[in-house]
Amino acid sequence: MAEKKNILTYAGLKQYEDELQNLKVFRRKEVAQKIKEAREQGDLSENAEYDAAKDEQRDIELRIEELEKLLKNAEVVVEDEIDLEKINVGCKVKVFEIDEDEEMEFRIVGSTEANSLQNKISNESPVGQALLGRKVGDIVDVETQVGVIQYKVLEIQRVS
Repeated sequence: MAEKKNILTYAGLKQYEDELQNLKVFRRKEVAQKIKEAREQGDLSENAEYDAAKDEQRDIELRIEELEKLLKNAEVVVEDEIDLEKINVGCKVKVFEIDEDEEMEFRIVGSTEANSLQNKISNESPVGQALLGRKVGDIVDVETQVGVIQYKVLEIQRVS
């Protein structure tokens, strides 16, 4: 079975590449130094610093492996080529939530970049899926855990 493509914006790609570089170049050396210092303290069987450093090393290696896999299967959205006639991954969308009488703004991103605290919603989420392909003026019904929410699409923009 083919690996799932990880849809990323250019900013997301850069963020993951920077994190991978930091882990490989700096964090590995830091942890290796901690392990070396802990070894020099003698008996490893009761050495909490050694155990903690080994755990940290394992976590770093797992994250490096995860990032390499993510980047290997990355598909980058070229924001400059996005058709602003309809909602796509990489767009910033302004919507009006009809029931709550409230304007909201989302960035539609791939699932690996989704972060609700930054208003980045996944193209695979219920709201993201419902908005994809819609145009300004469309009313969209989104089935959620709390019932159907209606949004009116007000604006579609490139991320600046």
